[in-house]
Amino acid sequence: MEIKKWFALYTKPRHEFKALAQLNEIEVEAYLPTITVTKQWSDRKKKVTEPLFKSYIFIFANEVERNRAVTREAVIKTIYFDGKPAVIPDQEMDSIRKMLESPEKIQVFNGIVKGVIVKITSGPFEGIEGIVRSISDDENTLSVSIQLLNRTVSVSIAGDTEVKRIN
Repeated sequence: MEIKKWFALYTKPRHEFKALAQLNEIEVEAYLPTITVTKQWSDRKKKVTEPLFKSYIFIFANEVERNRAVTREAVIKTIYFDGKPAVIPDQEMDSIRKMLESPEKIQVFNGIVKGVIVKITSGPFEGIEGIVRSISDDENTLSVSIQLLNRTVSVSIAGDTEVKRIN
């Protein structure tokens, strides 16, 4: 019998829980890290459980089980690195579980975050690349550091300016 390893699977958008159920049906050990967040609607607030990593689920499987897992309707593919299925070290999976022991301290950023390189795709600075230095609390303003002529220029741009992450 082959040794089991941790793999990441990419799911259809918003199909993580369905993928979990489908993997359980074929008895493949799956792990879906989740957090509880408060969602605000116009008329109410509600606590909702959602995946920590959108569109990802993890399996502890051998090669045969991994191949069976990717045939599930909610699963799109295995994540690959250097042409081979990416194996996630046990200590990384343990770290995720340990981190989720204090879920109230977790913040997930899916968009632009401090330190990433972005390209401004609209507005007066369109086409310019820079590093995000800060984001206002209300996310209405980004401070982007731009390298020009051996100088760093920091500009503040409106939060609704289109930027594209390039790293």
